[in-house]
Amino acid sequence: MDATADHPSADADPISPAAPDARRARALIVGVVATVLFVALRLFVALANSAPLPVDAAWDDLMSAIASPVGVLVAWVPAIVGGTIGMILIGVATTVVFLVLRRPWDALNVGGAIALVVAIGAPMAAVIARARPTDSLAETVATSFPSGHTAVATTIVVTLGLILRRRWVWAAGAIWVVLMMWSRTYLHAHWLSDVTAGLLEGIAVATLVWAAVETGRERRAQRAAVPAP
Repeated sequence: MDATADHPSADADPISPAAPDARRARALIVGVVATVLFVALRLFVALANSAPLPVDAAWDDLMSAIASPVGVLVAWVPAIVGGTIGMILIGVATTVVFLVLRRPWDALNVGGAIALVVAIGAPMAAVIARARPTDSLAETVATSFPSGHTAVATTIVVTLGLILRRRWVWAAGAIWVVLMMWSRTYLHAHWLSDVTAGLLEGIAVATLVWAAVETGRERRAQRAAVPAP
């Protein structure tokens, strides 16, 4: 996806009907692929009776082997910032900023994507009720799959990357998501497959919601461009 093109200004919102975003088709493909991979991973975990996969156990052992007080302290930073309250505040603040900048479609995109990823992930985690690692330093409730922290973080990063189209947004966002995934496994709050599922869920939701919002923006612009009879 083009991360260098300038985003249309607020004055150009909605976008010109003559210039639909060429990234939409690619976003749809990425979203569908991420959805298929997420479902496949879920089925794979189900076939294992939600028990940790061999790679999960190996990664959890590695995190235990490299554990240190400083590492735990660092790991708690994204865990707290990316927690339920932190992500709600970040989502609300981002939505408000776009509204203030008179970019309602972008505000809808951010708010809608965050609401959807939570609506999908939270009930799913409760229904699956996969047990967390026994040595969890964070949550102990059996809602391990998928990782909500990772899903929401990925959703925000990908959504902002698609909206703002800046390389530094993608780079900083990628670092944040990787840090979040590491944090959740370092604290033994999730298995590696949990955070991988959260990553896939976030990518799927962010890309598909963005594509839907862009479609709505374009169609409204097309209707507005039709001369009144």
